[in-house]
Amino acid sequence: MIYLDNAATTFPKPEEVYLAMDEANRTYAVNAGRGSYRVAQYASKVIDDTRNEILKLVHGDKGTSVVLVPSVTIALNQILHGLSFVAGDIVYVSPYEHNAVARTLNLISKRKGIVIRELPINEETLEIDLDRVRYQFSREQPKCVCVTHVSNVTGYILPIVDLLNEAKKYDAITILDASQSLGLLEVNVKKIKADFIAFAGHKTLYGPLGVAGFIINSGVVLDEFIVGGTGSDSLNLNMPQSIPNKYEAASSNIVAIAGLYAALKWLNVAEIYEHEKKLTDYLVKKLTNIPNIKLYLPNNQESHISIVSFNINGYKAEDLGMILDEDFDIAVRTGFHCAPFIHKYLKNEECRGTIRLGLGFFNTISEVDILENALSDL
Repeated sequence: MIYLDNAATTFPKPEEVYLAMDEANRTYAVNAGRGSYRVAQYASKVIDDTRNEILKLVHGDKGTSVVLVPSVTIALNQILHGLSFVAGDIVYVSPYEHNAVARTLNLISKRKGIVIRELPINEETLEIDLDRVRYQFSREQPKCVCVTHVSNVTGYILPIVDLLNEAKKYDAITILDASQSLGLLEVNVKKIKADFIAFAGHKTLYGPLGVAGFIINSGVVLDEFIVGGTGSDSLNLNMPQSIPNKYEAASSNIVAIAGLYAALKWLNVAEIYEHEKKLTDYLVKKLTNIPNIKLYLPNNQESHISIVSFNINGYKAEDLGMILDEDFDIAVRTGFHCAPFIHKYLKNEECRGTIRLGLGFFNTISEVDILENALSDL
């Protein structure tokens, strides 16, 4: 199988991840933080070491905290539901947001009466229009700005430094969804004015499913959204107020965390970026040779990485995806990719979304050539 669905989850994982998870399952898959015995203490150390590796990755210091949770969707729910919104608060999102943000904010809007605004984009280039953003913020000041770093539909790298700098001029709370970027692009908490950064362990960090989290990079306090056992102060019905315990109810998935720790030790951001950027540019060049193809790309290719969406005239996205799977053993993703806003600009409803190619570190030039040949044979 040629696997081109890395935007959903990277596969395969580094061998180190499989070995670490097997060792954890066999030797210390116990309840960390809930026992004084040596194996439980060792499991707790692995969790602490994983937090420290994430802090190193984002250049965090003592003012930065890492919360580990089962998925980035849960992380974004904890952040957004944890904020003290009131009716009339204006929350800005990009048109590239995933439903982990879009549906969560929609629910909060129904319950609390917040107002959701989309950041403007240039419909020709599919890129954020910063001049219009500045004007929009001046007219309707943001309470919160929540943006993804890399679009999971087009691979567009949003100008997050400029966007979040603008938001902070109005003291807005800033949230970065780094699900498609942490481990692939440089994310430096000293340069990016994000109060919270959400990440997925199983995507560009090359860890397993079952572990994700968020980085707290400011003094903004979140209310508890998920509560339960923490293994400490158990007679107290209130959650502990220390971080990360306040946001980490339930047993930790020590096996997944062990896999993420191994992935973080393996990770080389510069090397992965160089490989995926080279492969992305090669893929785009090859796809332009396919007759009747429509590519959905940002205008500036330097603001593009890893993900390419397209359609071919005469095919529904899901039908072409099935052909690639059954006839060529090529795995791609089709549909609307849990991103409800951007498709009105891509104008691909008739095709039922796009065919999405998600490249990863373990993909090769020869696999791109095989894909080009398969599409040329249609």
